[in-house]
Amino acid sequence: MFHFATAATAPGGTGGLFQMIWPLALMFVIFYFLLIRPNQKKQKQRQTMLQALKKGDKVITIGGLHGTIMEITDDVVVLRVNDVTKLTFDRSAISNAIAKDTASEEVVSKS
Repeated sequence: MFHFATAATAPGGTGGLFQMIWPLALMFVIFYFLLIRPNQKKQKQRQTMLQALKKGDKVITIGGLHGTIMEITDDVVVLRVNDVTKLTFDRSAISNAIAKDTASEEVVSKS
């Protein structure tokens, strides 16, 4: 007859289980610090930026359009692109708010 040893009857069987789970736990920790945590920080930063938008801010949309906020509500932003053109976007379409210092530097560098 054949005799099969199981983890419960084999000496040190729980050590084998720990050795199998350890690499999986280590991979999860690595994924958390390399992928999940930085992504959560970026999302929180973006939400803060979107909530802080106000009339007169210069912004860039996801499509790359530069404009100045003329009107803003909870969901909609109206951007002035030039003296005549006003475009309406969802608030979530704003990719980046241009800092006022950066905007003034761009004007100086173009002159």
